[in-house]
Amino acid sequence: MNNRYYSLDVFRGATVALMILVNNPGSWSHIFGPLEHAKWHGCTPTDLVFPFFLFAVGNAMAFVMPRFENAGPAVFWKKVIKRTLLIFIIGLLLNWSPFVKWSDTGLVFKSWENIRILGVLQRIALCYFFGSVIVFYGKTKGAFYLSTLLLIAYWFICYALNPSDPYSFQGWFGTKLDIAILGESHVYRGEGVPFDPEGFMSTPAAIVQVVFGFLAGQYIQLKGKNYEMLANLLIAGLIMIATAYFWDMSFPINKKIWTSSYTLHTSGLAILCLGVLIYVIEFKETKGAWSSFFDVFGKNPLFIFVLSGFLPRLLALFRWETAIHADGSKEYTSALPWFYHTICEPISADLRVGSLVYALSMIIFYWLIVYILDKKRVYIKV
Repeated sequence: MNNRYYSLDVFRGATVALMILVNNPGSWSHIFGPLEHAKWHGCTPTDLVFPFFLFAVGNAMAFVMPRFENAGPAVFWKKVIKRTLLIFIIGLLLNWSPFVKWSDTGLVFKSWENIRILGVLQRIALCYFFGSVIVFYGKTKGAFYLSTLLLIAYWFICYALNPSDPYSFQGWFGTKLDIAILGESHVYRGEGVPFDPEGFMSTPAAIVQVVFGFLAGQYIQLKGKNYEMLANLLIAGLIMIATAYFWDMSFPINKKIWTSSYTLHTSGLAILCLGVLIYVIEFKETKGAWSSFFDVFGKNPLFIFVLSGFLPRLLALFRWETAIHADGSKEYTSALPWFYHTICEPISADLRVGSLVYALSMIIFYWLIVYILDKKRVYIKV
């Protein structure tokens, strides 16, 4: 395997591991600050996870796009459309899973009526599709210029449609359009009201994240393993971060509406992180247990992400009674909540510690799964 692929696997695997960490706290009420998303404007370490994954998607695209170009448009469209549909449908089914839920009368089927249509995998699918098309037909220069145009156009549209309050939760233009397209019952309600952080209207700037990943991967290939490549890569990352902070003064860094400044900021940080990994792994050849740990996550990233979302929902169906109240109502628990409350929560009076221990335990659990798959050379791809 080409060493550059190994760096990418480690980068992607570390991103997946962090994704599992932030998505699986023992309690959502007890989380250390860096493991929470920014309330609105701003960027925490948790807010780096999703854009880093999209950047890795684009980075990997740089190594397969030459094969698409040699095979021709027919092969390109067939493979890209197939992969896009598969990822989107898997994401949709994950939102719906496990298709039944407990009610007062027992298990009942989860109606399509209130299922969220979009989500993380659906955004990955859309960004992969449009990013692939932009790169395939625009080539390097065209992809760069079109990406720049998309970032500026998104800024202009946000401001033009609501000049008085364009970047607030209430004032952002995209919510009304997402609801109009998807229907209110199919939009995410994690904020307490219909608002989808993976909605259609905030997707264009996320598409650019994939293109930037492609451009970085292509540059690494063209320049080869030398210090000029590494220096230019790191300089590009620093320039993007500086530009993002400058832009932040008028177009705030914000994950939930995926602003253009957020794309630049997180892409710049992704380039810096990837550059450091290339230096450590490829130049200094400093590999070991730490890189192998993340490496296996990077070889089955979509599978383990889906499993980490599906398995807790499935296990929640197998519950047992823990208490009966005076009014006749009952309390239940299942395997994972029992593990948190019985094993992790008592560890410290600071409940955030137990919540973090639970999340770390989930990383170890899912790592064992991908480790076994890697040993058996089983790589589940779409």
